[in-house]
Amino acid sequence: MIDYQDQFHIGIRVADIDAAMDELGAGLNVTWAEARDVAEQALWTPEAGLQHHHLRFTYSAEGPQHLELLQGPSGSFWDGNDAPGAHHIGIWVDDVAAETTTLVDAGWTLLGAQRDPGDGEGYGVFSYIRPPTGLIVELVDRTVEAAFEQWWGAALA
Repeated sequence: MIDYQDQFHIGIRVADIDAAMDELGAGLNVTWAEARDVAEQALWTPEAGLQHHHLRFTYSAEGPQHLELLQGPSGSFWDGNDAPGAHHIGIWVDDVAAETTTLVDAGWTLLGAQRDPGDGEGYGVFSYIRPPTGLIVELVDRTVEAAFEQWWGAALA
């Protein structure tokens, strides 16, 4: 069962991650974890199937609520040129597949996942879902939480 208290970030799409880090870092007095540059980030969507996109992203190091900045290619789910700004909230969950299935069965829409859910391997470590009211929620597998905590902590050391 999802516990809303496990919300840990607000995802923000940006056109230029370096400029956004400078602007938001100074304006909100946050420290950024080292930006990650993933050449082939997997994202499955019902419309396009499994694709791989170049993605740059980072998080504010301070918590417990973090800001996540995402810079994706034009036309992608993470495209900050199309509609920059707040995009989703992220919540830690124990079982991405079970929670995603429960919400989809309740009328939510599956927007994307790390893996193709039809391959028998579940959704991977994240999925993006949306209720009829429109808020995008990213469910993130709690098994990666320690790695994220280490990444954020390194920025504050």
